[in-house]
Amino acid sequence: MPDTRFGHAVGPAVGDDDRKSYATLRARTTPRAERYQLGRSLREKVSRESMGEWNPPLDRLDPIRQIEFSHEGRIDWLIPVRVERMMESPYGFLRGTAIVMARDVALLPSTGINPVVSGDSHLGNFGFYASPERDLVIDLNDFDEAHPGAWEWDLRRLVASIWVAGRQNGHSESQCEDAVAACVRAYRIEVSRLADEPLMSRSFQRLTAEKLQADATEGSLRREIKRATKKARRRTSDRVLPQFTEEHEGTRRLVEEPPITTRIPERDENLLAEGLDEYLETLSPHWRRVLGGYTLIDVAHRVVGVGSVGLRAYVALLEGSSPDDVVFLQLKQARRSVLAPYVHGEDAWHAHQGQRVVEYQQDLQTVSDPLLGWTTIDGRQYYVRQFRNMKGTIDLGSIDAPALVDYAGVVGRLLAKGHARTSGASMISGYAGGSDALDTALCRFARLYADQTEADHAQLVQAVKNGRFAGM
Repeated sequence: MPDTRFGHAVGPAVGDDDRKSYATLRARTTPRAERYQLGRSLREKVSRESMGEWNPPLDRLDPIRQIEFSHEGRIDWLIPVRVERMMESPYGFLRGTAIVMARDVALLPSTGINPVVSGDSHLGNFGFYASPERDLVIDLNDFDEAHPGAWEWDLRRLVASIWVAGRQNGHSESQCEDAVAACVRAYRIEVSRLADEPLMSRSFQRLTAEKLQADATEGSLRREIKRATKKARRRTSDRVLPQFTEEHEGTRRLVEEPPITTRIPERDENLLAEGLDEYLETLSPHWRRVLGGYTLIDVAHRVVGVGSVGLRAYVALLEGSSPDDVVFLQLKQARRSVLAPYVHGEDAWHAHQGQRVVEYQQDLQTVSDPLLGWTTIDGRQYYVRQFRNMKGTIDLGSIDAPALVDYAGVVGRLLAKGHARTSGASMISGYAGGSDALDTALCRFARLYADQTEADHAQLVQAVKNGRFAGM
């Protein structure tokens, strides 16, 4: 790795010229009461009961073919790793196949209320991380597929993942149903509450780890929150420095652990160094100035997640004015959202997919990593974030059925908060209403789609046995 200075002089902030016109600000907004009634009237177009329907169409695309399509452009030797992770369980399959469920739910009846959505809001994509003030908060935490889209798409994916995870952990069908009902009920209540809040107030709603611990009613969830938050607070750059790095020829470098962490050619190192310099220009002036005081020491390729396996993902080690003053950055390749083909108009296209991920993450989260930015490297688009930022998740295998019900309500609230921060809260609330009609319908959908996920997973296992995937 060349001795590359990681920084530039501070210039104008990105987006300074991209401001709303006075004409836009003067435009009259529709009163909340009207928006609520409009949402309520949408039940005539798409009944709440119809939200429970799932019958795979006769022309449903082969899920294995869709997986193969998603492999195009990935690193070939990592594709077997991705497939193995999806084969481990139906829940692993669901995590890795956002492309399959996106098409399935996009072809179902929709209300047409389209806030910014996660696009991959399964149960495992909620977790802890550090706010800029170093408070530990919990929120949505994966935005590779984030995009304007139907709120129902997110809620359908979330409830299906709850039922699949519940089955995997040995819970009964009635216990899975209780968890899904708790999730949808919490979503309805929270979106209704936020619809009555001023738009500015919605932008400051957040859930800290301490508040989550205090609100948890089930013992196993309280214990898991305590364990997960303790672990998350240790996941900082300085704490993991001995684990991730080693001394080599008088300098520090990242430890190679194939196939998870591997060294890259010198050409790629130089391209990544240039890309990180360009990334700095997407940060606010303060954070651009802060990172400008660090030097890029080493970079390596590092495999992450399930759905992301095979896409380019790198870890960069930066060192400040002393050997223990370090920052780890993660660069992840960003491609077009799996939702984009099903969204019409200008919202379906973005000039830079890394910028899309960053901006929609900031839309959906109350507080976000201040080092979020984007860049282009060798023609591929990336987003950049801190690699160790006190991130942590609830271990679903460590909580019992009552605790799953409790936690399902938490993630339902968080998803509602994300949607309400962007647009459509009053209309969603009007449509969802105050009864349990939507809860009941989505319980039915979650069970049916859990069956579908298990069938698709079995099809993948058989495809591997039949030699459909090379190298396995």
